[in-house]
Amino acid sequence: MLLRLDNVSKVFGGVQALRSVSFDVAPGEVLCLAGENGSGKSTLIKIISGVYRPEPGATMLFDGEPIDGLTPGVARSLGIQVIWQDLALFPEMSVAENIAFERNLGAGLRLVDYSAMRDAAAGILARLGVTLDLDSPLRELSIAQRQIVAICRALIADARLVFMDEPTASLSQAETDALLVIVRRLSADGIAVVFVSHRLAEVLEVCGRVTVLRDGRNVGTFPTQGMTQTRLTELMTGQTFDQAVRAADHSASATVLEVRNLTRRGDYEDVSLTVRRGEVVGVTGRLGAGRTELALSLFGMNRPDGGEILLNGEPLRLRSNRDAIDAGIAYVSEDRLSLGLVQPQSIADNTALPVLDRLLGAAGLLSEKRKSVLVSEWVRRLSVKIGRPEDAVSTLSGGNQQRIVLAKWLATEPKVLILDSPTVGVDVGARAGIFAIVHKLAEEGMAIILISDEIPEVYFNCDRILHMRDGRLIDEYLPGATPIDRIESHVHA
Repeated sequence: MLLRLDNVSKVFGGVQALRSVSFDVAPGEVLCLAGENGSGKSTLIKIISGVYRPEPGATMLFDGEPIDGLTPGVARSLGIQVIWQDLALFPEMSVAENIAFERNLGAGLRLVDYSAMRDAAAGILARLGVTLDLDSPLRELSIAQRQIVAICRALIADARLVFMDEPTASLSQAETDALLVIVRRLSADGIAVVFVSHRLAEVLEVCGRVTVLRDGRNVGTFPTQGMTQTRLTELMTGQTFDQAVRAADHSASATVLEVRNLTRRGDYEDVSLTVRRGEVVGVTGRLGAGRTELALSLFGMNRPDGGEILLNGEPLRLRSNRDAIDAGIAYVSEDRLSLGLVQPQSIADNTALPVLDRLLGAAGLLSEKRKSVLVSEWVRRLSVKIGRPEDAVSTLSGGNQQRIVLAKWLATEPKVLILDSPTVGVDVGARAGIFAIVHKLAEEGMAIILISDEIPEVYFNCDRILHMRDGRLIDEYLPGATPIDRIESHVHA
């Protein structure tokens, strides 16, 4: 084994994050570390990378040699690298500078050899079979290209064990497939890769074994051969989830939102669709298909060049998102970290933000009592697990943060709810909870648009599925009537 840990525990302020966990990974192995948010995955990774020290009694072996007093520097010297979900790259620096950054740490006062830096970066890219402009600022690269830069930075540091934390969370299926090719190349070169992902299909595709954590305990390590997504979900959550087609015919229901020939040059063209009362309409397609751009126009953020938007039969002129909110349209962004929530602010402030004008008391001042009632109501209705409403929203798990995003928009009492990739970075159990909320809202009559590039999400949670490609709606599918594999093959063709 390249790395072996036994009896690893970690306590934070009386909270047991890990309990006697064992873990091992072999050279060249692609292993999945699976578990819900809060299961202990990040804590274990931080122990292995030297950020945290385990409780006394733990044993760690690397290449058969015991490790004691592991620090981030020692971990890097052993070849242990972590690519976190936020990538920790430098947007203003070039591709070459980002890749070779670690080589220049501790270089003292000597000048940086840019020629050597470029040569080293080019060599690593060639090793992966990828071409990138070495002089391009990182900010100009796509998320998928930035993932490649992060992998190159790990390789240039002579990585022997690479942890990838949710590497495909923001990638399209095509980009995910390309990344998995790179992962297989790393494995072929003898580099061990530990894959952390909530996308279970790709876990079963690329990994040979999966280690499952639940509530800080090691449930076990299992071969992926013969493993199903359903069984893996049960191991992660301790629960059984029923995946069944929920599609219903809403053709007799009143039309709430209608879009006629909507066009925004360079983003989407001639889009027409309807969403009826109580209906969940899925919009899927590859990244760059124009889905988010369309959603932003429906929310008043991107003005279309032509076409019409009607709400309950009445034309809308949306000059801003405030116009959309006032009309009864709510939008849950795909990027909750920077667009959906104000991370340093409290749970209460985030929840109340869109409806502050409704919470004013005497003399036009914010009524803390009204805010407290509002927050308590939505925390209860959406079953959000919080400590105190005054705690920063950043203290919540991904699933509970997403519930707060939903709460803040549901507080506006919308007629139409647009959900743009609402489960990105959210674990399986939390996803089920979020979709249970979506189904309940639809049953209460809300019109919902669900945008996702994960076909199972729209297949099992929508009444109709619209396929968008290159800015146009090109197909409509009815879950149940059309097999899911046929939809997947059309979308990813």
